[in-house]
Amino acid sequence: MKPQLVFVHGIGGPRDPNAELTAWKRALAEGFRAAGGSSDISALTMDWAADSQFAYYGDLFTDGQAQSGDGEELDEEEATLALGILADFLDQEAARPENKDNLSLARVRAQIRPDGEAQGVGAAVGHLWAVCTAVARVPGITPIARWTSAREVLGAISQPARYLRRKDEDEDGHTLDRRIRDRVLACLDPNRPAVVIGHSLGSVVALEALGEHNGPVPLFITIGSPIATPAFVWPRLRPQPPTTPECVYRWLDFWDGDDVVVPRARLADAMLPNARGVRPTPGRFDSRLLWAHSATTYLARHEIAEPVREAVVTVRPAAS
Repeated sequence: MKPQLVFVHGIGGPRDPNAELTAWKRALAEGFRAAGGSSDISALTMDWAADSQFAYYGDLFTDGQAQSGDGEELDEEEATLALGILADFLDQEAARPENKDNLSLARVRAQIRPDGEAQGVGAAVGHLWAVCTAVARVPGITPIARWTSAREVLGAISQPARYLRRKDEDEDGHTLDRRIRDRVLACLDPNRPAVVIGHSLGSVVALEALGEHNGPVPLFITIGSPIATPAFVWPRLRPQPPTTPECVYRWLDFWDGDDVVVPRARLADAMLPNARGVRPTPGRFDSRLLWAHSATTYLARHEIAEPVREAVVTVRPAAS
């Protein structure tokens, strides 16, 4: 049976899902070539070996049913959660040896209370904005190479905060996170085997969606995943305790040692196995790139492309 290949993206504004699908497949094709599978590139890019889909949900952050994704319209609860997410990332940065004497980073971290909450009733949004403004000015921390203003910092953390908040209901009573997972599930045919690749926030979405999926998933790959972020992602995952979805036969978790979005805590150590004994198998590499979090950068790696090639081209996944 012809398998499916489903990509699940991370944060970001509205995008063209068809163009994104093409870009992700081209990056994966580069990985095929690097893995010595050049002869299989056409089978991937032309969908001869597997039907590929890009599970797009970015428009749900700006469709009028959920608030905008630029961070300016966060309410107090969302702002408090966003402060916690930001605190987790800054803690990871502070743990890097090169930031041992980064006084600017230390001062910004001191602005965030240990529990991630702002002082005073109704102050979370203003406090978050002040912290983000300060973060955008801190030299020497990797993600700020891409965050040049408070607006960009807020944009980077507001979408995870809104997903994990589990609110923003539409007229049918469906929360934002529910609608996002439904987009992923709509790409999955339970009667066909599927290879699922989740990047960044998309790895969180894919994990929770697969927990509701009844079809076989011979291969689940997470790249640049924040799933194990200790204070504000991990404890908010559903269901609890976090467990490998029963439909997953193999889970590979790849991270770049220079990707600051990936927490120091590791999925392989934290995630409970499913009934088959499957838990994430870790895979680390070091690119030495200034910004190592890009999905296409990950997909072009031979370490990631080779198991995908085996699953969708060389060996057809079993549906039993």
